[in-house]
This record gives sequence, structure tokens and C-alpha cells, in this order.
Amino acid sequence: MENSFKLVFSNYRYSTISILITLGLFFSLSIVSEYLFIEPYVVFAVYPDTAFNFSLIVIISILAGIVVSMNIFRVRLVKKVRKIGSSITGTIIGASAGACSCGPIGFSIITTFGTTGSIASSFLTNYELPLRLISIIILVLVLWTTLKSISRECKIT
Repeated sequence: MENSFKLVFSNYRYSTISILITLGLFFSLSIVSEYLFIEPYVVFAVYPDTAFNFSLIVIISILAGIVVSMNIFRVRLVKKVRKIGSSITGTIIGASAGACSCGPIGFSIITTFGTTGSIASSFLTNYELPLRLISIIILVLVLWTTLKSISRECKIT
């Protein structure tokens, strides 16, 4: 499996894709989770009591970048959409589960749905940490199955 990781990231395109996805997800999750403020000044604020949640955002961003770029490599390699749909679906579920923090944007969007929105907002606020941990587990499982399938499909020894 280590050889398939080297095979994917020896190509600069997939390394670039991974870095861009990681940075995009990191900055968007940091803004939504209120770690990065862009108005009136650009301020990055991580307090000791929120450091663990911030580290989970970093882990989710890195894992999502790696998994998405490996799945793009796999799609281009195999060209069999039916066979690879589950790993791409797992990537999307894992990344979106990590993005479920409710900042001011989330509150304003969710509360437009009335009582149902309030229940959803309360659920996401109360279970933000477990949902992020579950998304990390999903992304690790998707990474493992993607590495396994690339090594099997490429016949790497």
C-alpha cells in the first residue's frame, strides 16, 4: 500500500490537487467554525479550549485532500465508474460530516426552516465533536480502501 501512495503523489498534478483541496477545505472550515475572521481585519484565533476542535479541522482537511486526489488518480486509471462510486461517496460523506460546525452562517441558514431548523442547529452544535471524529474515521477507511484498490488494480509489488 505504501507503493501506491508513492505512485499517486510522485505525479505533481495529484500533489497539487491534494494541496489545493486541503487549503480550500481548511480555510472554509476555519471561517465557518470561527477560527479565521476576515472582516474588518484578517485574524486567526485559536484558544486553548478550542485547540482540539481546531486540530480535528486540520486532520479532516489533510485527509480529504489526500483521499480526493487519490480517488481522482483512481478514476483516471480505472475508467470504471460503477466500481469506484463507493469510495468517492465515502469521501464526500466524510468531508461534509466534518463541515457540520454551526457558525453564524449555519445559524442563519438553518433557522430559516423554523422548528426543524432549530432542532438541526441544536443537534449539530451539541454533537459537533463526535461528528468530526466520525468523519475522520470515514476518511481513514476510505483512504485505506483506496490504497488497497490502487495497489490491486495496478499490480504493484
